[in-house]
Amino acid sequence: MIIAQIANQATQTVTQTGIGLGSAIAVVCSWHRNRSILYAILAGIFSWLYVIYFAMTRQADETK
Repeated sequence: MIIAQIANQATQTVTQTGIGLGSAIAVVCSWHRNRSILYAILAGIFSWLYVIYFAMTRQADETK
């Protein structure tokens, strides 16, 4: 019981202080395409919106 409470508290802490999945995907996609820290930061802020944009506008060499 105590282990479950500790695991639950740790999960809540990581969730509150960590970045989201959408932000991580957006940063990686932006870095892959642009190689720019500024664009990667902006993509992380827009997160899922940038991921959708990237998926819709990707080029042939970015599909695999």
